[in-house]
Amino acid sequence: MRSDANIAGPMTDPVPGPRTESMGEDVSRETPPPMDDTPIGRAAQLAVEALGRAGEGLPRPEQTRVMVVANQKGGVGKTTTTVNLAASLALHGGRVLVIDLDPQGNASTALGIDHHAEVPSIYDVLVESKPLAEVVQPVPDVEGLFCAPATIDLAGAEIELVSLVARESRLQRAIQAYEQPLDYILIDCPPSLGLLTVNALVAGQEVLIPIQCEYYALEGLGQLLRNVDLVRGHLNPTLHVSTILLTMYDGRTRLASQVADEVRTHFGDEVLRTSIPRSVRISEAPSYGQTVLTYDPGSSGALSYLEAAREIALKGVGVNYDPTHAHIGAQSNPSMAEGIQ
Repeated sequence: MRSDANIAGPMTDPVPGPRTESMGEDVSRETPPPMDDTPIGRAAQLAVEALGRAGEGLPRPEQTRVMVVANQKGGVGKTTTTVNLAASLALHGGRVLVIDLDPQGNASTALGIDHHAEVPSIYDVLVESKPLAEVVQPVPDVEGLFCAPATIDLAGAEIELVSLVARESRLQRAIQAYEQPLDYILIDCPPSLGLLTVNALVAGQEVLIPIQCEYYALEGLGQLLRNVDLVRGHLNPTLHVSTILLTMYDGRTRLASQVADEVRTHFGDEVLRTSIPRSVRISEAPSYGQTVLTYDPGSSGALSYLEAAREIALKGVGVNYDPTHAHIGAQSNPSMAEGIQ
C-alpha cells in the first residue's frame, strides 16, 4: 500500500543534503540533516532564520533616535556599519533615514542610490538651505529605508560652511524641519573632525563608534571623545556616546580577543555584546549596490548586523538584550563563519 506522502509527491528538504527515510506501513518520514551538515545547508537555514527574525519587529523608540556614526580613523567600518545597521533596523520594521555626510558617497553607493554631481544631495541642504525632504530618496531593496545622498560637491562644503550663519547647526535645523515620521536617523561621517562631523554631532543625540579589532584600535579615539565633550558643553547638551561596536572580529586570532577585552574594559556597558566578524560578503555587497542583508542574508555578517540592530533597539527602550538565541556564527564558531561567508 502506498503512503499518503508518496501519493502527494516527493517532499522537499528544508535544507539541502542527504536524508534518511524510515518506511512504515502507512507513514513515510523524512528527517532533515543537522544544520551544520554542509556549508551550503547551514547558509540556507541561516538565511531562512535571518529573514524570519528580521520580520519579527522590535519596539519602536518614543521619538526619533539620531545616531552619529563617527571615528576619524579610516577603515574601521563606519560606512559599512551605517548602511547595514540601517537596513537591519528597517527589516525589523523601523523607518530609517541614512544621511551620507562623506564626500566619497560610499553609503549612497552601498544603498543603490544615484549620487552623481547633478543629483540633489545633502550638500544642497547644508549650503543652499534646501529642505531635507527634497533630497531624500527611498532605498530600492529595503522597505522603510531612505537615504539623503552625498555628491562630490560635499568636498568643498567644509570651506563654504565657514562663512555661513549658524554653520555648526545647519544639519540640525534641516532634521528638525523634516516632517516625515522616522524611528532612526543614522549619519555617516567623513574620517575627519571638521565642520561636517561637527554638524552631525550637533544634530545627533547619540554617538556610535565602530572600533576595528586590530592593532592601534583605540588610537585617535581620545580626540573624538574630546570633541564630543566640547560639542556637548557648548552646542548640544544631550549628546553622548551610547554605543561602541566591535568590527572586523576574527575569533581565530588572539589579537582580536585582546582588543575586544581592552575596549570592553575602557567603555563597559556601551560596548555591544554583538561584534561584527570579518566577512567577504560584507566587503562584496557594496559593489552590487546592496547591503549584506539583501546580498547574502544567511552570511555571518548579515546575521551579526541583525543582532546588533536588535541590541541597539532594545537598549534604546531600556530592555535588556538576551543573547541566548542570537545566531552569531562568527563568535560561537569561527570555522562556521568561514564556511558561510
